[in-house]
Amino acid sequence: MKAIIFSIIILLTSGLSFSQTNMKRAPDGFDSLRTEIPHGKVDTVSYQSKTVGTVRKALVYTPPGYKKNKKYPVLYLLHGIGGDEKEWFKNGSPHIILDNLYAENKLEPMIVVLPNGRAMKDDRAVGNIMAADKVEAFATFEKDLLNDLIPYIERKYAVIRNREHRAIAGLSMGGGQSLNFGLGNLDKFAWVGGFSSAPNTKLPEQLVPNPKEAAAKLKLLWISCGDNDNLIAFSKRTHDYLAKEKVPHIFYIEPGNHDFKVWKNDLHQFSQLLFKPVDQSKFSAFTVLGLPASTNIRSSKYPQVLPDHRVLFKIKAPEAQKVQIDLGRKYDMIKGKDGVWETTTDAIGEGFHYYTLLIDGVALADPGSETFYGMGRMASGIEIPFADGEYYAEKDIPHGEIRMKRYFSKVSNSWKRFFVYTPPGYEMNVTEKYPVLYLLHGGGEDERGWGMQGKTDLVMDNLIDQKKAKPMLVVMMDGNVGNGSFGAQSLQTFDRELKALIPFVEANYRADVSAGSRALAGLSMGGIQTLHSGIRNTAMFSYLGVFSSGWFAERNELSDPEYKFIGDNYKSINTNLKSLWIAMGGKEDIAYNNCKVMLSKFDELNLKYTYSEYPGGHTWPVWRNNLHNFAQVLFK
Repeated sequence: MKAIIFSIIILLTSGLSFSQTNMKRAPDGFDSLRTEIPHGKVDTVSYQSKTVGTVRKALVYTPPGYKKNKKYPVLYLLHGIGGDEKEWFKNGSPHIILDNLYAENKLEPMIVVLPNGRAMKDDRAVGNIMAADKVEAFATFEKDLLNDLIPYIERKYAVIRNREHRAIAGLSMGGGQSLNFGLGNLDKFAWVGGFSSAPNTKLPEQLVPNPKEAAAKLKLLWISCGDNDNLIAFSKRTHDYLAKEKVPHIFYIEPGNHDFKVWKNDLHQFSQLLFKPVDQSKFSAFTVLGLPASTNIRSSKYPQVLPDHRVLFKIKAPEAQKVQIDLGRKYDMIKGKDGVWETTTDAIGEGFHYYTLLIDGVALADPGSETFYGMGRMASGIEIPFADGEYYAEKDIPHGEIRMKRYFSKVSNSWKRFFVYTPPGYEMNVTEKYPVLYLLHGGGEDERGWGMQGKTDLVMDNLIDQKKAKPMLVVMMDGNVGNGSFGAQSLQTFDRELKALIPFVEANYRADVSAGSRALAGLSMGGIQTLHSGIRNTAMFSYLGVFSSGWFAERNELSDPEYKFIGDNYKSINTNLKSLWIAMGGKEDIAYNNCKVMLSKFDELNLKYTYSEYPGGHTWPVWRNNLHNFAQVLFK
């Protein structure tokens, strides 16, 4: 096979059924003057500004066929830091764009006001436009807008005077103003749009301090930016917060930079949605592009994730005969004339997922993505943003460390390694001893799994900072033992490995060596290892966590000896264990039936346990949540 150049580009296919528009990009000629259609009118108006103490100017667009005896909604359209009331008119052709949309019956008749957002006596865009007084004047414009300009417009023009018929939008600095003023005055605006919003945009928590109120009052919140715009981070941080707080909004990412090619397209799309019924359930699908996944390698733009969690791939492999993306389900790709293959996935569940490129049947890791040991090999991984993933988010709090330690195993007669999480303050609190959680991975993974895919350090850092969990060591060992087959012998070998590792950990780290300060937990294969070694050694462990696991209902040669041991020792097991915590990923978890059969057997044997379910199947999003909840039970 000749060298294959991989590049992953997300391209959104059509299919969003908004009643207002069926196109995600403005068509060719959308901003070209059409002489055969009716045209609106653009006037310059002057108004007395008590805020500034002078007469100020604005442009006003009235739609074709404007009648003074008919009332209209109003859009206030703001310029950037280097512009004035004429910037949109000179560079963005809003009158032409809107006239063309009216002619196609795609626009609700509206008045559009283009003010000067620099509220100072000399409001010209001259000299140092970044001077402190000129920047401050953009903030002052909020008072000028609300107290002077809007009242003037509503006296002079036939305007519907309520928030449901008032919109505000702008580009760059004006985009920040629009978000700041619109979201800060929900009693005045129901339609808000920020195009490539600049750093003047307030922090999300300040923009929307009451998410429920914003969700209830806003008809449309639009946030857009070009994918090559250096300011996209400001739009993304606002989107991330809104998504976490479940405030409906459109996050529209398009090809482009920080320029009018982008902003004219934004106006074309945004204006068609105004002052009409909108289906907020479709907001997440209204975009052209997505954002690079957080699991991409440094500076790699692809793969990208769209706001509705679909992932679209475009792969250049001109010599290939068949290309697929394998995300648990295989997606066939279609080859274009230029040798570029494309496909669009369905919405992918939140959290971490392995994926593979299949080129003519050969499984390959995507060079644009970080790789993770899973499925018995190195594979690509993609992180889908999770609105409820605050418990493993990176925050400005004290952080612990994950360290790697090598040791010689006399059980396997080979060098092995484990990873250990040390909590914040471990190096400073030199006299303190810490309880220890031994945390086991699943089949096809190794000691890296919980640290990389599981985000153990972030889960623990956040819990400890919130005082929801005690500071503890978390030891992540390699549970792969024996010759690869899984059975009684491998479980016994693992038990010996675990018992050999514990003294080594306690000799090298400040671990509390009492049984009440030891816990053992694992997922899938690691859950079975926990069931075997943990229940048989309750004199060593006081807490056991079993995630997405259970004794095989069909393999009695494994389960029967375990049930017999429990039956003979259930009193001491119940006495020694402070918690046997068992969790499943719902009915879609592949271990669900095995677990249910096992729990019914536990009931017969009078074994005490706590059971929990978190939907998501046999996946890392479930196990992260399991760790988050189980860690709060420990050592209290």
